[in-house]
Amino acid sequence: MALTASFPSVCRRRHVTGARAAGPVCATVLVCAVALTGCAVGPDYSGAGMALPASWSGGGKSAAATTGAPQLAEWWARLGDPLLNRLIDGAVAGNLDVAAAKARVREARASYDQAVGALFPEVNGSGSATRSQAGAYRPANTVQGAARASWEIDLFGANRRAVEAARYGLDAATDDLRNSLLVLVGDIASNYVQARGYQARIALAQRTARSQRETEALTRTRLAAGGATALDVANAAGQAASTEAAIPALETGLTQTINRLSVLSGQPPSALAGDFRKIAPIPTPTWRVRLGVPANVLVDRPDVRLAERRFAQATARIGQATAAQYPSVSLTGDISTSAARLGDLGRNSSISWSFGPTLSVPLFNAGKLRAAVQVTEAQRDQYFIAWQASVLSALEEVENALVSLNQEGVRIARLASSVRNYAEALRLSRDLYQSGNVSFLDVLTAERSAYSAESALVDSRVTRALAWVSLNKALGGGWNGLVDASRPVIVDRNTGPHFVNINGSRP
Repeated sequence: MALTASFPSVCRRRHVTGARAAGPVCATVLVCAVALTGCAVGPDYSGAGMALPASWSGGGKSAAATTGAPQLAEWWARLGDPLLNRLIDGAVAGNLDVAAAKARVREARASYDQAVGALFPEVNGSGSATRSQAGAYRPANTVQGAARASWEIDLFGANRRAVEAARYGLDAATDDLRNSLLVLVGDIASNYVQARGYQARIALAQRTARSQRETEALTRTRLAAGGATALDVANAAGQAASTEAAIPALETGLTQTINRLSVLSGQPPSALAGDFRKIAPIPTPTWRVRLGVPANVLVDRPDVRLAERRFAQATARIGQATAAQYPSVSLTGDISTSAARLGDLGRNSSISWSFGPTLSVPLFNAGKLRAAVQVTEAQRDQYFIAWQASVLSALEEVENALVSLNQEGVRIARLASSVRNYAEALRLSRDLYQSGNVSFLDVLTAERSAYSAESALVDSRVTRALAWVSLNKALGGGWNGLVDASRPVIVDRNTGPHFVNINGSRP
């Protein structure tokens, strides 16, 4: 239940003076209300704090990273791949998730403007014209005009807290857009690396299968000369066929990855197939990543900033809910005039006006308003916990990407040595087999080992490139260019008054 009291209004009609006693009352209320408009209830947001480590655990001994402020602007350009650069530029312009995030920014901006508008008075006007006749009297015309103004005085800061929450919401929407761009750039780079990895695996399988078919042909020749058995021929043919059988699955993976890149770019699947007809090597990161300090993720990671802005927004909403427990005051004013003709409204007319404050005081609501405050306080706690979780996840992603990048560098060096040794072993086994000094089983084993080592090396190069991408992404590297979020996707036309058919379509 709320107690509403209307203070005496000053009323005036044509040539009639208003009550003088009401004037001081209205003035006193107005002065007190204006004096209190700087007041606000609820907690003031002062930022979120969290203890962070002083340095990254793997930063000091990393061969792929170095200290110094992170350099995250266009990190993908350091791979030196023009096609990757072009794909990212196109995806930023065409990705649908990014387009949706832009729309959310426009929505948040409009919500902020709505909240600001509530701080100001509202004025509405109306008018009417009638012609009437009573009995034998001549018909008479009546023209009326009126205006009404109202202003809710923000005594305890409910509207200002709403503006504060809307401003934080706009910041959150902007960070959400930046996070969408960060995820998009990372996904494009990762899928591009995967696509080049599939191409490398396909080329390796095709090259190995040709070599194994040559071994099969050699074995058949030796069988005809009595130097090999049918078992040797069957083993050679089976191993070649097994290698060839892996190619369709790799082709499928390549096609699916290209389809994913096309959709990420806002295009139909396979739209980018032509760009991958020419085989290119797996991107090799040679640039050492500057890690900075863990505290940088609080500023550089848009998802962390997004979580912090939502926490701030939830804090402001506590003030909104708290203000509902306090009295509210609004000022209203009306003026109306009537005359027999339109031209007389400002001259020979009957004019009346009224002005006065209205006080509303909550007296009994069965604890509903207090419960509303408790709801917002619990929501604030949830957003604070979500912010803490986002910080920890960010630190974890950086550490995981860093250790993966370092260890894959070591693994690549070992696998490269393994590939060289197995290639030499394969060459020697074939020479010795042709001279009859080793069995065909030694050749099969050498071929299988050489292929396995090369395949593992390709996988490791892909993993290392993906770890490099993940590290830059985890540090907060995304799109740093300008993004226009002001243009709507759908531009409506002829939105003013117009005729339509009964079914809703225009004639």
